[in-house]
Amino acid sequence: MKARDIALNVGVAIIGLLVLFPLLWMLSVSFMSTGEAANFPPPLIPNRWTLDHYRDLFVNQGMGRYMVNSLALATMATGLALLFTVPAGYAFAKLRFAGRDRLFQLLIGALVIPAQIGTLPLFLMLKSMGLVNTYAGALVPWLASIFGLFLIRQYALSIPDEMLEAARIDGASESQIFRRIVLPTLTPILVTLGLFVFLGSWNDFLWPLIILTDQSNYTLPVALAALSREHVQDVELMMAGAVITVAPVLILFLALQRFYIRGMLAGSVKG
Repeated sequence: MKARDIALNVGVAIIGLLVLFPLLWMLSVSFMSTGEAANFPPPLIPNRWTLDHYRDLFVNQGMGRYMVNSLALATMATGLALLFTVPAGYAFAKLRFAGRDRLFQLLIGALVIPAQIGTLPLFLMLKSMGLVNTYAGALVPWLASIFGLFLIRQYALSIPDEMLEAARIDGASESQIFRRIVLPTLTPILVTLGLFVFLGSWNDFLWPLIILTDQSNYTLPVALAALSREHVQDVELMMAGAVITVAPVLILFLALQRFYIRGMLAGSVKG
């Protein structure tokens, strides 16, 4: 192996270690005894490993309920986003209708508008509909994102028109073409978009904080922020809560990264 290759590998390893170090230290601190992380210099590994903080979170702080809330909300957001976005993205890519290109350009132009600008009008609209402090209200921003529409549309452009025309000549209806040809072809980008939506919904803090007023409906990020106000000095407990919040989505991402990478590289930027 050449010296340059060795140097490159060492550099990549160092960068990877620097990136992973905060996560590894967070995990280590979560197993420390109360107050141990406040020592100087901060210890890297616990002197005595303990699960007391995790036990406290689930037994006394109700973290199990918040985890179920986050899981339910993220799962529903992912399913509904795919349900609405995938047919729309395919229609913009392969179906002809009046004003298609103009409408798509208008939607893409809306991407430059910060999402926070629409927070107040959306909240007032949902309040008038009686959807404040409901999961239905929390799900609204995820139903049909413009970015997801763009992602599906760009990938669907890679589907050969000849394949669709051959199916139509054979007598297949549009719904049959969509179910039997389009959806299997779009599998990598469906997983990619689903992962985006799930991670975004799971990690979202601002909108659930605004729309969910009842503490029993809190998601993990909101519950962890509320808990930090009461236990700001308990670093070990906060780190345990952070591990509970991060670990599920990290495991999910690692399990699906093969589909994610394929979806991002195979066709999501075509067109």
